[in-house]
Amino acid sequence: MPISLGELATQFGCELIGDPDVVVDDVASLHNAGPGSLTFLASPAFREYLNSTRAAAVIVRSADAEGVPTAALINDNPYACYARMAAVIRPAPVYEPGVHSSAVVAATATISDTAHIAANAQIGDRSSIGHNSYIGPGCVVGTDCAVGDDCRLIANVTLVKKVILGARVIVNPGVVIGADGFGNAMTDDGWVKIPQLGGVQIGDDVEIGANSTVDCGALGDTILEDGVRLDNLVMIGHTVRVGAHTAMAAMAGIGGSTVIGKRCQFAGMSGTVGHVTICDDVVVNGQGMISKDVTEPGTYASSYPSAKVREWNQMVARVRRLDVLAERVRKLEKGSK
Repeated sequence: MPISLGELATQFGCELIGDPDVVVDDVASLHNAGPGSLTFLASPAFREYLNSTRAAAVIVRSADAEGVPTAALINDNPYACYARMAAVIRPAPVYEPGVHSSAVVAATATISDTAHIAANAQIGDRSSIGHNSYIGPGCVVGTDCAVGDDCRLIANVTLVKKVILGARVIVNPGVVIGADGFGNAMTDDGWVKIPQLGGVQIGDDVEIGANSTVDCGALGDTILEDGVRLDNLVMIGHTVRVGAHTAMAAMAGIGGSTVIGKRCQFAGMSGTVGHVTICDDVVVNGQGMISKDVTEPGTYASSYPSAKVREWNQMVARVRRLDVLAERVRKLEKGSK
């Protein structure tokens, strides 16, 4: 949607350096932006592209404004400001209300008059779809589920059973929410499946990336609080609780019955064992594994950084000799007393 820089500055509380009547109708990166584009500078790594950008305007911090060759919108958090402006310039698609002729809707389901149910979607018994929500092609909303207002299930999303979504939830293609968790008891005759009887509660403004899974609770519910962000290929085990505004990058995995605090961040391939509790404001670095309770905010890591094969083999060899070295030290210390 075309909009002037003056309107953007007023709407989002920015200082504008430049012509307020200049209109932007697209967004782009610094080095790909054209004359009608809005862009931003949030990281020093991209500052080399600032002087040569052809964008109509750049969102920057005040310290970077001097190097902007075009109009500048000054904001303390350029990345977040860009995200809000981009949503205005390139809004999400709007779909006509209605139920596609190929969709299957149970007689006991409730569909808002303003919702859109796309081709081949299925809505199960006693489930409800809120105002202005979009249920994309091939989605399955199982029994006893509730999709809140302004939600978007993009395509081929499955809500298995007893899944409650808040408002403005975005669920990307291939996501499965509410499938059975990994609950099994070993006996002399093999594994016995433990019934997974709980549901899933998801708060407002949550986004779940493609092909991620959120298991139902074993007895209680699995809970994602408001504002949680899950990347693609994230696995949330049964009866986990994830605190508000926590984010997880691709291939993070959370063991069952784990409780995670607010505003935590899990980098790619990180995770937890089951039944641990993590306090607020914890960052787990890539491939980091949390194996016990974390009670102090901060950044945690548990994996070796990459190295050349020869160096890696040497490190492994040293680790394997640690028990022998520790025993030698113990004997030496004992002999010196």
